[in-house]
Order: sequence, then C-alpha cells, then structure tokens
Amino acid sequence: MSKLMYGSRASETRTSGYGTPNREIQVSEDIIPIAQLKARLSEIIRSLDDRRPVIVTLNGQAAAVVMSPRTYDRLSNTARVTAAIHEGLADGEAGRVISDDDLRRKMQRRYRAKAK
Repeated sequence: MSKLMYGSRASETRTSGYGTPNREIQVSEDIIPIAQLKARLSEIIRSLDDRRPVIVTLNGQAAAVVMSPRTYDRLSNTARVTAAIHEGLADGEAGRVISDDDLRRKMQRRYRAKAK
C-alpha cells in the first residue's frame, strides 16, 4: 500500500533523454486481478497520477488498463500526431503533393474570399 501511495519506484526515477520518467511495467506491482482492484479501488484511483497504468486481469488474462486522465490524454495526442505524420509521409510517397507556389496561391485565394 505505501508503495502505491507514497514511494517512488526505481524504474520511475530514471529518466529518458527527454527528462520524462521511464514508466516500464513492473509485473509485481502493475498487474492486479480484478478482485484486488475491487478491494482497493479508491486507493488505486487516488494514486493514478503518481504511478504507471494498472493492468487488471480477469481469469488470468489481461482485461483492462486503468490510467490517469493525464496519461490517457498524452497517449491519445501522441497517437494522433503519429498518425498525421504517417499520413503525410504516405502522401509524399504517393505523389499527393503541391508546390510551394501553388500552395501560396491557393491560400491567398481562400483568405481573400473569406475577407470579403
């Protein structure tokens, strides 16, 4: 209990090259059966901002992941940016591009029309 609420773990004190904590899964601490989640739900929810996501098992199989809204937002934003980058790269490889001059003319037409 004190590990969850008060202490940091060794794997969370190391940082990556960008100054963010490494949040590698710790099997002994981050994977819990659903019965344990039910028994400790309030404690786990209160500690989510200070810990890695929790993997909940049902009949020995992973069934859910419980994480803080901040972690979810970060993952969601990362996924959207990554998808947009891949889409842009695919457009470039497929030749779906326009020149800088064509883009400039297109933008000028668009914004002139909105200004009127």
